[in-house]
Amino acid sequence: MDIVIENLSKAYDNQLVLDNLSVTFPEKSFTCLMGKSGAGKTTLLSILMELETADSGVITGLEDKKISVVFQENRLCNNLTALLNIKMVIEDSSRISDSDIMNWLEKIGLGEDAKKPVQEYSGGMKRRVAILRALLADFDLLIMDEPLKGLDEATKQQVIDLIKELTKEKTVIMTTHDISEAKAFDATIVFL
Repeated sequence: MDIVIENLSKAYDNQLVLDNLSVTFPEKSFTCLMGKSGAGKTTLLSILMELETADSGVITGLEDKKISVVFQENRLCNNLTALLNIKMVIEDSSRISDSDIMNWLEKIGLGEDAKKPVQEYSGGMKRRVAILRALLADFDLLIMDEPLKGLDEATKQQVIDLIKELTKEKTVIMTTHDISEAKAFDATIVFL
């Protein structure tokens, strides 16, 4: 089912952030939201996740959807290993085993560090764990708020490949300021 937003508005302290926005996110599509800082990209994602409430407008198509999220902040449990941070979101261990997780961590260059507490990781390493955790959760809709920010070019390409591989046949909504990232995903671009 498509996610349809009709006439959505949101203001903070009389500052209009989203003004009568209407947009459709087709099912099983990859969409990048772009726009200058303050254009309402993160606000829109927060409304889709029901972390914020719109002042007006209607959203349909989210009913019964399982949502997985990559926030701008990594939101990891720092005292836990990468493996345990990821296992926390896996409801069905028959679907993804520890060895599967270790293989995915290996693919993004974290295999040797997988059993260290993430508090010992660099920012880019933590980012990759946060992204992989969201990708391995059981989801219908993946929301990512600037997921590739802070990654070097080689690592960014590894992560792009991983995201593309693990989001086939899924609906993805991502924010970015980088048009090349949107193009790397062959994404539909929506400017706010």
